[in-house]
Amino acid sequence: QVQLVESGGGLVQAGGSLRLSCAASGRTFSSYAVGWFRQAPGKEREFVAAISWSGGNTFYADSVKGRFTISRDNARNTVYLQMNSLKPEDTAVYYCAATAKPPWTAQRMGIMPNYDYWGQGTQVTVSS
Repeated sequence: QVQLVESGGGLVQAGGSLRLSCAASGRTFSSYAVGWFRQAPGKEREFVAAISWSGGNTFYADSVKGRFTISRDNARNTVYLQMNSLKPEDTAVYYCAATAKPPWTAQRMGIMPNYDYWGQGTQVTVSS
């Protein structure tokens, strides 16, 4: 069992930066791949970024590539999402999710049903 708690959301002006954290409980967190998803008001939840259990493989949605960076610190049971050059269209609730089921491919990591555990989300608001 893994419990995930997101933090780091808030209000920021366009062009600014935020770093989200996803803290996990459980001694086997290092064996899980982790993804970030987001859901804007009135829209479906969408994939943002993902990272393999070792951190060796990362995946990004085209909309955030070059602006967002996902990383992890397994010693701290935490995954981070560094968000730079934020745009108003990045406004959403951001969720982290974990899966222990390989393979961790770009296609598979972008699909929500492949994840076993989800956090409650953290709000990110980008003002213009």
